[in-house]
Amino acid sequence: MRCARWRGVCAALAVTASLIAPVAAGVAPVAAGPVAYAAPGTRTAGGVFAAADPSPLPSPSPSAEDGAFAELTPEVAARLDAAVRQVMRETGTPGVTVGLWAPEKGEYVRSFGVADKATDAPMDPGLFTRIGSVTKTFTVTALLELVDRGEVGLDDPIGQYVDGVPNGDRITLRELAGMRSGLFNYSEDDSFDKALTTDPEGYFSPQELLNFSFRHPVNFAPGAEFEYSNTNLILLGLVVEKVGGIPLDQFIERNVLEPAGLAHTSFPSGTEFPSPHAHGYTDQTASGAIEDSTGWNSSWAWAAGAMVSDLQDLRRWARILATGTLLEPATQAERLKTGPTPAPGVGYGLGVFAVHGWVGHNGSLPGYETVTMYLPQARATMVILLNTDVSHDGTEPSTLFATAVTEIVSPDHVYELPQSPTAPSRSPGPSAPSRSPAAP
Repeated sequence: MRCARWRGVCAALAVTASLIAPVAAGVAPVAAGPVAYAAPGTRTAGGVFAAADPSPLPSPSPSAEDGAFAELTPEVAARLDAAVRQVMRETGTPGVTVGLWAPEKGEYVRSFGVADKATDAPMDPGLFTRIGSVTKTFTVTALLELVDRGEVGLDDPIGQYVDGVPNGDRITLRELAGMRSGLFNYSEDDSFDKALTTDPEGYFSPQELLNFSFRHPVNFAPGAEFEYSNTNLILLGLVVEKVGGIPLDQFIERNVLEPAGLAHTSFPSGTEFPSPHAHGYTDQTASGAIEDSTGWNSSWAWAAGAMVSDLQDLRRWARILATGTLLEPATQAERLKTGPTPAPGVGYGLGVFAVHGWVGHNGSLPGYETVTMYLPQARATMVILLNTDVSHDGTEPSTLFATAVTEIVSPDHVYELPQSPTAPSRSPGPSAPSRSPAAP
């Protein structure tokens, strides 16, 4: 049976995707969204982050800040336009929106291609999109807010909150958030794959998702290795619900979205999708043919990948996530202590990853991909939104766009995620081998 994929932030660290269908010739049309150039503004305070070294890095020097990100002049914008169009040709991406912002460097916001292949409606910066594994950053933020309240501890065992978890007396909340639990990824179970592709509009409860995982033995002892697993986030979502006393979507709305001022971000319980939105196109189907996945039910991703947002909210969230606005400084420091992954230059913290200096998360589920990143050295933000998840030569299209963009605007901090030699699967993330030894 063909094994479908669910890619997102670190699926690339988990597995490689299969090849896409032949790319149509020609350049995709450019949508109405214009390039925006902002006048230089005032620098604002930024946060620090940790890379593979578990100690936070020092604040960047002014000279490092000045050289970390290019000024977004008309000439640079023209280079970005050409690079984005080239990746569209190579990958056959229907539509993409790219947003770049940096103090004193300007901004670049433009949409290319179509949001709906049936009507040729143009892609637009104002459209809603499914954000896949960027959802993990919201779920883990909710958990860390409970840590700040003293209601949970990062080193509490998951068995204290959820019954029936293999190694539940040993796996900690920290290991779940850091992708070091050893629990089997439910979205790589063959029965789950068949159920989802047979009825993509069907509903999955969190417990059903866990059942797909728990029928498999654990892959390694808690903390021994890194392995991206959506199962971890389903468990953390249940912890937030139990301790918070309300459903996860309500807790995130009241305690994360509202304080962050994210009025266009939501947590659907099923097939809801605010309008206007782009249509999504995927080959994660029963036949393997590319289909429109716009109305599919995202309940199967729940705390790991079900949320919806837009360009401007993700712009705001990228900085909040990286600088810790909603958390106590000590808690934010814990989040940004990143352990090693199999990919050189890529580290994973608590629901967040650092890739060559960029901090944030990517996301993918059938039909949609997102890259939401912040570069502390330049206080720069990058958001890229696609309406396809069909991979190209084993690489996520969102990664190819982000690489092409950062080669131009931050050549010392290129967003690169290596491809994995392993078999494809539905598992979110950057492309690279799935496991690595734990840090000493």
